[in-house]
Amino acid sequence: MSVASDLRVLRHMLLTRIQGQTHSERLESYYRGQASGYDDFRQRLLPGRKELYSAIPVPPIGRWIDMGGGTGSNLEHLGDRLSQLSEVYLVDLSTSLLNVARQRVVDRGWTNVRIREADVTTFAPPGGQVDVVTFSYSLTMIPDWFAAIEQAYRLLKPGGTIGVIDFYVSRKHPAEGQVRHRWLTRHFWPAWFATDNVFFNPDHLPYLKHRFACRHLREGRSKVPYVPLGRVPYYAFIGEKPA
Repeated sequence: MSVASDLRVLRHMLLTRIQGQTHSERLESYYRGQASGYDDFRQRLLPGRKELYSAIPVPPIGRWIDMGGGTGSNLEHLGDRLSQLSEVYLVDLSTSLLNVARQRVVDRGWTNVRIREADVTTFAPPGGQVDVVTFSYSLTMIPDWFAAIEQAYRLLKPGGTIGVIDFYVSRKHPAEGQVRHRWLTRHFWPAWFATDNVFFNPDHLPYLKHRFACRHLREGRSKVPYVPLGRVPYYAFIGEKPA
């Protein structure tokens, strides 16, 4: 980590105009200038990933899809358990981030990791259904998030596991037992992040709980680098497809 690297990333995030006619073009426009410093900066902005990936059971000879997996840094959190999987598919639409992932795969010697530049709402690997599907801070960047969750549901075996961690804001009247955010939180953070095409949605978490049996849910707040009082809400969800 270096201040110079952070400043390059921040400059690109704040000053570069996102362009493109398609979702993939807009993603690449956003990430192209910050891919090299992506992991260091996001390590402090995107909390809870290690805890989530560590909590998801790894079935021996199982198959796993990381949707919107970017640079592949999420897979680092699996540690030695990664070698227990027969196949891991890392799916994303950003060429720049996937180039970082390809180099990581080579450097780590991950022979069971497959890189795919594809739309997560339609991607399906050969060989049928899989054991685990994860979304790490990617669901808020998928315009058709309903389709992404439904595709994950179709791809999972009965009893399979979905893991999602992302930013969010609560509904005005959330379900009993869930955090209720104040008016300023529910309006400020969605407006702030929407400039980078990151769309908070109060329906993400309720829909996940509706579609999958909830096995774990944690709601918290993340510090925002260089914003001293910034605390952005996030959740970590682990669910199971009904058998």
